[in-house]
Parts: sequence; structure tokens; C-alpha cells
Amino acid sequence: MKRTNISTSLFQPDLIKTALKASFVKLSPAVMFRNPVMFLVYVGMFVMLGVVVWIAMGETSQGSLAYNALVLGILFLTVLFANFAEAIAEARGKAQADSLRKTREDTPAKKVSFMEDGAMPIFQTVPSSSLHKGDYFLCEVGDIIPADGEIVSGLATIDESAITGESAPVIREAGGDKSSVTGGTKVLSDRIKVQVTVKPGESFLDKMIALVEGASRQKTPNEIALTILLAGFTLVFIIVCVTLQPFALYAGANIPIAAYISLFVCLIPTTIGALLSAIGIAGMDRALRANVIAKSGKAVETAGDVDTLLLDKTGTITIGNRKATHFYPAPGVDLVKMTTAAVLGSQADDTPEGKSIVELAQAGGKDYPSFKNLESLSAGARFIKFTAETRSSGVDLPSGIRIRKGAYDAIKAQVEKAGNPFPDEVTEVVKKISANGGTPLVVIENEQVVGTVELQDIIKPGIAERFDRLRKMGVKTVMVTGDNPLTAKFIAEKAGVDDYIAEAKPEDKMNYIKAEQTSGKLVAMMGDGTNDAPALAQADVGVAMNSGTAAAKEAGNMVDLDNDPTKLIEVVEIGKQLLMTRGTLTTFSIANDVAKYFAIVPALFITSIPALNALNIMHLHSPESAILSAIIFNAIIIPLLIPLALKGVKYRPIGASALLQRNLLVYGLGGVAVPFVGIKLIDLVVSVFF
Repeated sequence: MKRTNISTSLFQPDLIKTALKASFVKLSPAVMFRNPVMFLVYVGMFVMLGVVVWIAMGETSQGSLAYNALVLGILFLTVLFANFAEAIAEARGKAQADSLRKTREDTPAKKVSFMEDGAMPIFQTVPSSSLHKGDYFLCEVGDIIPADGEIVSGLATIDESAITGESAPVIREAGGDKSSVTGGTKVLSDRIKVQVTVKPGESFLDKMIALVEGASRQKTPNEIALTILLAGFTLVFIIVCVTLQPFALYAGANIPIAAYISLFVCLIPTTIGALLSAIGIAGMDRALRANVIAKSGKAVETAGDVDTLLLDKTGTITIGNRKATHFYPAPGVDLVKMTTAAVLGSQADDTPEGKSIVELAQAGGKDYPSFKNLESLSAGARFIKFTAETRSSGVDLPSGIRIRKGAYDAIKAQVEKAGNPFPDEVTEVVKKISANGGTPLVVIENEQVVGTVELQDIIKPGIAERFDRLRKMGVKTVMVTGDNPLTAKFIAEKAGVDDYIAEAKPEDKMNYIKAEQTSGKLVAMMGDGTNDAPALAQADVGVAMNSGTAAAKEAGNMVDLDNDPTKLIEVVEIGKQLLMTRGTLTTFSIANDVAKYFAIVPALFITSIPALNALNIMHLHSPESAILSAIIFNAIIIPLLIPLALKGVKYRPIGASALLQRNLLVYGLGGVAVPFVGIKLIDLVVSVFF
């Protein structure tokens, strides 16, 4: 469920009212100068204002006052429509920012002033605005979390609907990769102690508000390049219009200033010039509506050019939370001994997999012994926590027994280092589990193998089809997993990914990303843990999950509010839609010039050179009606295309070359045909008055 407090309607009355006001504010020369194409239309408008005043003072060679005033009015509307396109996009962002501000209230915070292990923390109630980075606060049932932070102790159910729009509560707990909490969310159960991770005014909500308001939006590299290209086109048409004057003198044609300016305005790419900024703003807006916060427009745009996509197996390709399904004792080992060792070795493993081993053993029943008193079994023990580096966990009991549980290769290395044999029967069990798509974990006691635990994953329904869509887009998918190569290969083939990284450590992700980038490819990945932060920072598009650690969110250039690992696929499609919308509207705008050329150029010389009447293929009524029809069409096409610019052109994964051919056909030929029809219809109306 997406954000429900923000309407998706394009043209709400209050947004239109706000955008209309902003359109007039943007008439300031300092604002207009940022858009070279529309700035020249703006200059032409003031030239026409001077012409109108000149005619009003008695000049007779420039045509009637009414005709020139009408040209002036149409140029003014052209500039206003361009400003409105940008303003309506910004207004939608501001509306979202207002809804976000309601969640950023100055709530009371239970700031911890004294903290000692085993003692009840002493706290004082202070305004949330007084909290600083590094401070600690408590939250209990019903409390609003006052600031962004990471849970240092405790576990709680939290309502994050104010941020994500999701009504279902989520669980956040200390340790692991689900420890981050966001200011403005509500604690529904239990009690947590949180350390503030941001400075005042730099909270996640503050950044979101700045982004959706457009305050942090900067032009992307592609947008800058296109602006330069459009400026080049404009310069060419300035030269074209200037060189027409010698031809007019030679032919004895009297071409008024209004005609020159109309020709210039119609030939330069005003349509895309007017919509370019709105397209960029709308791209970030679409990402937000997908519950993804992009820290810059560049991140969204880059997502559209991504060549390689790194995806974690667990939670993305598979359902996640692999479950222990079976215990296999080693030859000569009793099932009770093996299960006991597996349970004790998993006590310090906070991962869902580690917890599932304890749950399977505690379930008891006819297959496994039941463990109801773990405290007595592990009293006085020293626990070794699971880490991504060691890929194992364990415990050292007071009796001197050392138990370790972890990945096959990691545990095998420990066994062989101690000089003990690794049973062939266990190796066969490991291979069998891996061949069936499971994950084997080996358990040892004093460096002697006691058995194997089988974990099973379930591949998400429809994930293969999504990877096929990405393949059609030209995107290579890479599965990242800590599983052994055999298991990784089985799941990769079943899910339909192009490549995989097995037994992946944090540096393996980084090295793979660097290798892809060295070959000239753009790489995207998603992560949520502190160990993902270096790779997220290295990737061209790094998407961090909102539930992840502060380090991950800081390193990524996007944050997924839904904590959905498959969102990376949607982000790529949003980026491609942004690039395609910009490209198609540019094609349409430039194609428009052909029809407007055939409308105005014959009209300028048709009186002096009757043979040019053959170019009047639209059979327009008169030179005056032809010029007016062309600039009227040039003005009204801008607001007509605003919905397309904001919603985006529908993206279809049909390959780059097929997509290019389709867009040239639809928007290229359409860009030529539509003005011919539109200008002719407008001319039929205008000719009634001229």
C-alpha cells in the first residue's frame, strides 16, 4: 500500500492556483535566464512590447496595432505556460512536503541523563529539537519517536505509516540490520533505548522535505547536455532569421518585426525547453510515489542507464528468512548430541537462520529432542557472535567444550586447521542439500564434525518474469549470496539471474562493482547493513532500505521506505521512464519545427514571390493568419503536453533499438503530423477574423 495522504491527481484546484501564482513570480529575469530557450522567447516578448508601443505612437510599416498586440499576448502566454509547467511540478512536491511536515512536530523526548548496565536509566523529558547527535532517549508504548536513531537495546513494534504509508507495523530491534528508527514514527509495543544518529535539522524527514520541495534539485548531467544542445539549436535559428533580411530586401518584401519574432519563436525548440525542468522534477516525484527517496535527480536518471544490478538472494530472489528444516548427525554421532550442539552454537546468531535452528529444536515432537531450558545448558558460557566475515557463530562452555556452527567451507577450514579429518559422509550430505537448493550449515564440537543443518529457501513467485523484463531492458542481474557455489548456482538458474557471487563477503561485492565499472558499465545495488555501506557508496545507484543502519542510508543515494529489496527493479524502470520521456518529447518538439516552417516561411514571401505559394501545402488563409496560427499552436501545445511530462511516457522493455524505432515513429512522425492538423484548424478559426 502506497502513501495515502498524498493525492496523485495532476490538476487539483489548489495546486493549479498555487502554480498560477508561481508562474507570474517566475517571470523575473533572474529566473527566466536559467532556461536559455525560454529566455529568448521572453526577450522576444519585450521586443514585441516595444513594437506595440511604437505602432501606438504612429508607426505604419509594422502592421496593425491589434495584430501586433495579439502576437505580444500569445508570446506572453507561451512564457507563462512554460513557467506553469515547472510550477505545477513543483507545487505537487510542495503538497507532499506539507503532508510530511505534519509528522515533523516538536514531540517530547525522554532523554537519558544517566545510563548504567543493569540499572534503570534515568531520563528527563525535553523537546525533540534539543536532541543532538550521540544523545540517548527512551521510547515506550504510545510514544512518538522524536529523532532518527539506532536502537541500542530492546525490541519494539513500530507504526511507520506516517513515513511509508504502510498500515502494517514493523519490528525493529537492537543489533543486526533492522535497528534504524525514523523520527515521527510511533512505538506500538515494548520499550527501546535509541541513540540519535543525526544533527538537528538533518533528520530523514528534513531531507525528504527539502528534496520534494525541489530545494535540493540540481540539473542532471543529461539535462545540462540537452540544455546546451537546445541552446545550440536556438543559435542556429537566430542565424537563420537574421539572414532572411537580405533575402527580403532583394525580393522587395516588407517583413514586419512581428513575423521575424514569430518565425524565430516557432523554430526554436520551445516545447521541450518549456517542459525540460518539469520532466526532471516529475522523475523524482514518481520515485517518491513509489516510496523511494532519491537524494538527487542524478540518481534517478542514472538508474535509467544501469547496466548491472546486484541483488541479495535472501528477501529479494527468495522469500527470505531461510528456515532450518532438518538435522543430519555425522556418522557415529547421536541426534541429541548433534541437535544440542546446533542449538548452543546458534545462541549468538541473531540472524533469522540462526533463530530458526533454535525454533526447530525447541519444537521437539517425534523427530527431534525438545529443548526447554537453554539457560541451564549455556550458563557461564562465552558466546561468539555470527559475523559476515567469519560466517560462523559459536560458544565456549565452562566445561572446555568449543562449539562452532557455520558455512561449510568456513567450518571445514577450522576442522582441517586443527588436523582433524572432515568426514566424506558429511561432505555428501552438504552436496545433496546444495543440489536441492538448500543451504548446509556444519556443526563442530572441539573441531570435530557432529552434523549438518539444512536450511531451505523459497524463490519468490514471478521473480523470474521480472528478471526477464530486466534482460529485455539490457540489464544484467547478479545474485549476491553467502551460500556455497553449488547452492548459489541452483537458485540462480531457477530464478533466471545472469550471474551470481557465491560465499560473498563485503569486499567481494565491492570488487565486483569496481570490475563492472572498469569495463564501462553502470552498477546498481541495494543493501541495509553497515557492511553494505562501502559497496552502496561505490555503486552508481545505491538503494538503502529505511530499516537499515544509518551507515547504509548515508552511503546510498536512494532510500526505500518500504524496505522492499525488489524495489531496485522498479527504480530502474522509473529511471528509464524519465530518460525516455525526455527523449520522446525532445523528438516531438524538434519534429514540430518542420510543420511550423511550412506555415510561416511561405507566408513571409508569398506576396513578393507568388511561386512560393506551392510551399503553402496547408493552404492557409493569409500571411497574418498563418503566422498567428503557428504561434498559437506553439503556445497551446505546451500545456497540452504537461500531463505527459508529469506522468511520463509508458515504458516497455522491448530493447533499446526497438524502443528507438517506436519512438521515432510515434513521436517523430507524430511531431510532424500533429502541427499540420493543429495549425490548419486554428487557421480556419483565425481566418474568420482576418
